[in-house]
Amino acid sequence: MNESASPTNFPPAPTSNLKIAILFGLVIALIVANVYLYVQLDALRLEVANVRDAMRTDLARLQETSALATEAHQKRVEMLQAELEQARRQAALAAGQAKEEASRRAEELAKQLAEEQQRFAQVQEQVRRQLSEVAQQTQEQKTALGEVSTKITETQSELQKTVAQLRKVVGDLGIQSGLIATNAKELAALKALGERNYYEFDIRKTRQPVRVADIGIRLKKTDRNKGRFTIDVIADDRVIEKKDRTINEPLQFYVSSARQPYEIVVNVVEKDRIIGYLATPKVKIPREAAPATGGATR
Repeated sequence: MNESASPTNFPPAPTSNLKIAILFGLVIALIVANVYLYVQLDALRLEVANVRDAMRTDLARLQETSALATEAHQKRVEMLQAELEQARRQAALAAGQAKEEASRRAEELAKQLAEEQQRFAQVQEQVRRQLSEVAQQTQEQKTALGEVSTKITETQSELQKTVAQLRKVVGDLGIQSGLIATNAKELAALKALGERNYYEFDIRKTRQPVRVADIGIRLKKTDRNKGRFTIDVIADDRVIEKKDRTINEPLQFYVSSARQPYEIVVNVVEKDRIIGYLATPKVKIPREAAPATGGATR
């Protein structure tokens, strides 16, 4: 291991190039869309529940109104029929002017009976239309909910496919690594899983190390054609050299604040430049003593 004093100043990491920024933006947009669809689904579920409750209330009110109207109509019809029968009997027994008056009374009652039956038919038709409108609104809500559910299912399926493409490898300390991302899309899927903390970096060759999370990384050499590079990792006042490493190789090392190793994965190697990410444990438990391999020069 090459040891030297830990630098105190860490210049900020250079910004990613346009291509990586666009790709990362698309991945973030996918995650945001997924969250938005979940929120929309919950809102639609609540709206459907409210519509269902309103529909039940409307149905109960309509049924009560219909029952009252039917009962009132029945009583009214029975009364009119009784009066009509009585008037007809009186007309049959009466003579002269009295008979004419009884006949007119019978005709008026017959007309009122017909009007009452017409009004009842109109009430029944209004109830039928209202029930149809409530049923249509409920069906529209179900259709919208189904469309959002389909979109969410498609988004989840895409995320699961991306996670399935991730692979596990053994790191340079001989320790089984977690899932490794080889591009921005896969890294976004890892972040969505939430198993570790991930910090992306874009580092150019400089004398001073670049701060990434709670460590420093100094790029010493790159070989773009072979996809190899050499870096110094500065952590806990130690300098750990990772010499002649390759793309997508987990570079592992220990820090005093965590029992599980940190991992550096470089996805892109260019002339005097590397792009990748640092993975750290989600929960950090301080280690009493780091293994000898943790500080060895690799």
